[in-house]
Amino acid sequence: MLTGAGQKKKPSFCGIYNRYIKRAIDILISGIALCILWPLYLIIAVLIAVEDGFPIFYRADRGGYLGQPFRICKFRSMVKNADQIGGGTTALHDPRITKTGCILRKTKLDELPQIAQVFLGKMSLIGPRPELLRYVDAYSDDEKDILQVRPGITDFSSVEFINLDEIVGSENADEMYEKLVLKRKNELRIQYAHTVSLKVDALILFKTIGAVCRKICGVLKKEAKG
Repeated sequence: MLTGAGQKKKPSFCGIYNRYIKRAIDILISGIALCILWPLYLIIAVLIAVEDGFPIFYRADRGGYLGQPFRICKFRSMVKNADQIGGGTTALHDPRITKTGCILRKTKLDELPQIAQVFLGKMSLIGPRPELLRYVDAYSDDEKDILQVRPGITDFSSVEFINLDEIVGSENADEMYEKLVLKRKNELRIQYAHTVSLKVDALILFKTIGAVCRKICGVLKKEAKG
């Protein structure tokens, strides 16, 4: 896009909001959230340990801010060594998911440890969901713009693909993810990097809350019928 002076307009990730203001908001909100939510962290940790032992957390390498890999942290929702048993994409009715993990995934509570990573600067509250390194290494020039913003807990793709397991199905989940999801996710990630602003972040936040609430209500209705 060209400005009136004929100069190419810089994408939003070059702006002050992405570089400074967004980080200040992340520190403030994540700091408050950690102070409030720590009892919930303890409860979840106990439930995981009682059902399937330690470790409590799942950690895996992902593509990070400015191309620097980092280890994402989640509450463990699968059996130990799940990555060695199956692929990187969770399939529909994946047998690797524990009973506690099933609840955590349906309510998105497995993502809570990432709030600490937001506080530490590895992630942002809102931003492109961090991707597996093998996909990041294959980014095109346009897709590399995704790495100009910190990866986030939620983004446009989190809302659109909130029922990802249903989309990829129960077989060949990695293959179906690459075929049906990956390209669209990257398009949404690029869109975010090019339009990042307080208004866009607020929109994603409200969309995420709405999507999670609808998902939980859907799960409760299914269980009530069952």
